[in-house]
Amino acid sequence: MQRLRATAVLLALLVLVFSLASCQKLKARDELNKGVRAYKGAQFDAAIEHFKRAIELDPQLINARVFLAVAYASQFVPGSPAESNRRLGLAAIEAFEDVLKYDPQNITSISYIASLYFGIGGAERETEAMRPPLEKAKQYRRRLIELEPNNAEHYYSIGVIDWTLTYKPRMELRNRMGLARPEDPLPRRAREELAAKNNALVDEGIEMLDRALQLNPEYADAMAYLNLMYREKADLVADPNEREQFLQRADELAERAQQILRKKPEAPTPTR
Repeated sequence: MQRLRATAVLLALLVLVFSLASCQKLKARDELNKGVRAYKGAQFDAAIEHFKRAIELDPQLINARVFLAVAYASQFVPGSPAESNRRLGLAAIEAFEDVLKYDPQNITSISYIASLYFGIGGAERETEAMRPPLEKAKQYRRRLIELEPNNAEHYYSIGVIDWTLTYKPRMELRNRMGLARPEDPLPRRAREELAAKNNALVDEGIEMLDRALQLNPEYADAMAYLNLMYREKADLVADPNEREQFLQRADELAERAQQILRKKPEAPTPTR
């Protein structure tokens, strides 16, 4: 008899636990829905609080974690140097990283993190200050390549980052030396010093942009940046003929990109 009573009590406790858990999950869903409504109304602070409560009520509710991160990211302005903006970007990254603890292959989160790091790096004026966040952005783009090896955008993005890291030091050097005309080559010593810093990044950028164009031969933006990367490479090579070849390839790519853009249909003019 006592054993039967104990079993009955245990069953009652289990029913109570499951009922409470179910109630918590329903409340979490309700908070998630309230957060989504607030987010759609651009009430980001309210949305963030709802998403946080949803996570507290149901830590397994991944969508609440994703929406929390997106709510932070939506307020971030890429390239803005304001400290408050940087904090928003880092908060968004932390929230997306939290999603990855539960879902390591969440493409949305990895894509956002890559873009956020790029936006943070773009706010820096000095190349060395922008390098760490931009290298982080490349790190997450490489993760995306592992998950989506046939997505040209990921290769293109790494090419853009490499150009961002190489263009400014080269132009600063040319300006210091009074070389205003692009056709004027750098003196040997200056070229060698620049090549030691930039060559690996330029080669990687060319490789990534080439890969993007193999996947999408009509990718005009990739052509435009490959044109720019060839101009970077031209200033790093010693042989004048090789330099001229890179510049010629750059001109050809720039023209091809313009041709593709000209062929694209214009957006229809809205009727009144």
